[in-house]
Amino acid sequence: MRNEPAISPNDDLRKEYDLSRLKGGVRGKYYGRAAAGTNLVLIQPDLADVFPNSEAVNRALRILAEAAQAATTPKRRRKLSK
Repeated sequence: MRNEPAISPNDDLRKEYDLSRLKGGVRGKYYGRAAAGTNLVLIQPDLADVFPNSEAVNRALRILAEAAQAATTPKRRRKLSK
C-alpha cells in the first residue's frame, strides 16, 4: 500500500499536476499593462445602493464635472457702450 498525501476537500488541484515543472513564473507580470488600460474605482457600499451600475455613476460624474467647470469658468464681461 502506497502512502498518498491526504487531500483536503478544498484542494482543487489534481494529483497529476507536477508543480515542480512550473518554473519561471513571475507574479504580476502583466499587472502594469492591465492597469494602464483600466480605471477601476471602488465605491462604498452605501453609494453602491444609490448608483447600481456604471452608467448611473458616469451620468452623475458628468453632471458634477459640468457644474464644477461652469462654476470655475470666468465669465466674459460685456463692454459698456458710451
